[in-house]
Amino acid sequence: MSTKFSVDSIAKKIGEEFKRDKPILSYSGFLELVLEHPELHTRTSAQYTKDCFEYFGTSQIDGFLGEFQRYNLFDAPFDEGRNSVIGHHRVQERVFNLVEAFVRQGRVNKLIVLHGPNGSAKSTFVDTIMRALEAYSKTDQGALYRFNWIFPNERKTTGAAIGFGGSRAVDPDQLETYAFLEAEQIDARLKGELNDHPLLLIPQKQREELLAPLIDSGLKVSEQLLYGDLSHSSRQIFDTLMGAYHGDFARVLKHIQVERLFFSRRYRVGLVTVEPQMRVDAGLRQVTMDRSAAQLPPVLQNLTLLEPLGDLPDANRGIIAYDDMFKRHPDLNKYLLGTSEKATVPLDNRILHLDSLLIATANEDYLEAYKQTPDYVSFKGRVELVRVPYILDYRLEAKIYDEHLKSVPDIRHVAPHTTYVAALWAVLTRLKRPKADLYPKSLRDVISQLSPLEKAELYAHGEVPDYVSPERSRELLRVVPELLDEGEGTADYEGRYGASPREMKMIMLSASQNPGFSYLSPLAVFEELEDLVKDPSVFPFLQMKPDGDYFRHDNFIQTVRERYLDLIDREILDALGLIESTQYDELFARYVDHVSQRLKGEKVLNRSTGQYEEPSEKFLGEVEELFGMEIEDEESFRESLISTIAAYSIDNPGEKVQLPLVFPGLFASMKRHFFEDRQDTVARILKDIIKLTHEDDKLDAASEKAAREALERMCQKYNYREDSAQAAVAFLYSSRYKN
Repeated sequence: MSTKFSVDSIAKKIGEEFKRDKPILSYSGFLELVLEHPELHTRTSAQYTKDCFEYFGTSQIDGFLGEFQRYNLFDAPFDEGRNSVIGHHRVQERVFNLVEAFVRQGRVNKLIVLHGPNGSAKSTFVDTIMRALEAYSKTDQGALYRFNWIFPNERKTTGAAIGFGGSRAVDPDQLETYAFLEAEQIDARLKGELNDHPLLLIPQKQREELLAPLIDSGLKVSEQLLYGDLSHSSRQIFDTLMGAYHGDFARVLKHIQVERLFFSRRYRVGLVTVEPQMRVDAGLRQVTMDRSAAQLPPVLQNLTLLEPLGDLPDANRGIIAYDDMFKRHPDLNKYLLGTSEKATVPLDNRILHLDSLLIATANEDYLEAYKQTPDYVSFKGRVELVRVPYILDYRLEAKIYDEHLKSVPDIRHVAPHTTYVAALWAVLTRLKRPKADLYPKSLRDVISQLSPLEKAELYAHGEVPDYVSPERSRELLRVVPELLDEGEGTADYEGRYGASPREMKMIMLSASQNPGFSYLSPLAVFEELEDLVKDPSVFPFLQMKPDGDYFRHDNFIQTVRERYLDLIDREILDALGLIESTQYDELFARYVDHVSQRLKGEKVLNRSTGQYEEPSEKFLGEVEELFGMEIEDEESFRESLISTIAAYSIDNPGEKVQLPLVFPGLFASMKRHFFEDRQDTVARILKDIIKLTHEDDKLDAASEKAAREALERMCQKYNYREDSAQAAVAFLYSSRYKN
């Protein structure tokens, strides 16, 4: 009984959803929908894709470069965030702008080509758009419709009809439409080819008259819908029925069943990915070869009905994506010259008119090779190239690995900073030495000195090196977009070379199998990287010629190792209670207050006594010593510091000044000074924590308690396990404190 109840409940819900989705309509019912919501039911593939982007909404992402708009569909909310696109905000914006341009033009007249190195998420990007369209097509706002031709049963009752034989099971005079007939009442059901829009059934003149008031009210209607026509077989059937019914259009429409069109990647409905292959993307087959053709009315049986088949017909009204396009034989892409510009495909005895968004992905090396061929001259005017480089922000790169590791079932624990060290190393391999001569003279010496690590920090946080003055720091931050765009329009851009996320995922999976650890450890990742760089023949990026400090992939391992040590060093200090996270902020805020009041010739409030006092020159000097830099002109330095804060306030009205963000280099110097003062204390406690793992090493009660409390705080605050925390401590001790 419970099973029956369960099945009944499911059946009831499915039935309710079926009715709500309006999967089957008569033609008059469809026209009512068009007039009720014309903006939804007069869309082309480009308009539909644009609406899909907007349906899932946008998010504003604040960064030191300003605000970025991210389209939420790339977070895959329709699939619980699985296989989302991380980063690539510029690519999102560029693709959306191209789709929007197609909408303004009223037609798709170019092929969008996403190009970049292997593993830069080009295919994931396109696949996410397709998944979004599939989900959107199931919503009320995403409703799409196509049509079928319905021919009722002819054998059960007597009575003649022109061209339709001698008997039929239904009385046409009693029905306004055949759209809702039961299966046993139907002799033949022919699908309208190419998922044709039902409005194309209305002759062009009358269609224009129908749409004119809507256009006058501001509706944007495409050329395809205004001046387009039915596909070839539907036109044959329509004209034949019009002749049989002596021009009675209403009787022809009785045969139309309007059907909800749900996109599907699995079943290739409106969404098709074309893999590199040696065959064409469209063809024809004869409908009369099908057994159901024998059930067609006699008036249609003399027609030669050919049905288009293949990738392009299957994708019509949606998206067709050419994966690794230039891996295909060049001859197979030649038809795209016309298809991308005119939305047509010439076949043996007809021309297919399409309404599809055409997107391709291309590996950079294959694209560069194709550019050297004679065909590219004709091709380049019909494509829009969208560059998809490797990510250059190691925070986003780490997020890619974090998401990937969630799907790996055998990894029980990922030690803190594991994905960080992998991501930072990967990004360092991708960075190019900047061309200082391209920038203002005042910045050339700074830009020429930028190390790969400093450049990575600049891209990730807007963190300027300690040796750069506040004034030039602001100037440097202003040219970061130019640094990112260096090489734009050429094949030699930043983010084309280096370790791909795909390769780094393999490295981390190998590291997870390291027998020396029961979890995925940064130390195991370092071991894998050491092995990797020993054999440059494995990956092309390892064979790149070093350029100064750049492309020195073996050196980057030690660079990242030092950064990892910095992180666990700070965590240990925090776990030992030797430094509070707000300590730097409070000290620096007091310093700024003293500088500001001194420049204005005013007093500062002593919060301990509640009295106003003269700014302390001694205090200012002590803090400036912590900056670890030679200050030749104290007054100029202090004035520049206050000017930097004022500039930040102007650029960020209404926001509280975040001093660590405005002066990251000075904060880093202060922290280093604190670390140096506490080295002996830290070394002793680190040694005690290590002794906890050895039964032979005995600690006094107080030392053991302090060591265990520090270990527990590391686990609680920074998500270590006890074994991964102890391994991190041992690595830190042996690397920095043992001697």
